[in-house]
Amino acid sequence: MKVRLIDIAHARSGDKGDTANVGVIALRPEYYPILVRELTVERVSQHFHGMITGPVQRYELPNLNALNFLLHGALDGGGTLSLKTDAQGKVYSTALLRLVLDLPAAEVAAIHRDHTPGA
Repeated sequence: MKVRLIDIAHARSGDKGDTANVGVIALRPEYYPILVRELTVERVSQHFHGMITGPVQRYELPNLNALNFLLHGALDGGGTLSLKTDAQGKVYSTALLRLVLDLPAAEVAAIHRDHTPGA
């Protein structure tokens, strides 16, 4: 079953030189294992295919229920060199939150219960 990443996480992004970073934080601790399983380096690389020219690195932050991704070659040289509209990489978090995950029905049911008032 399909679930948008934005339904189980929020994200922030920024930059350092030609590298954008995207922090993805689980909305609930029980969603963190889903992030770890689903947001692989390969999956994130594919999601940003054509937008970045370098590799993706992933760092796990279990104490924060978060993952941090470094997207190398994302900013066309960086904020002071790039002619890109978003030379600081602020939109990468929004772009990643648009990712659609295909999850087992039981996980999707639990997520929907979490989003139902009074459940």
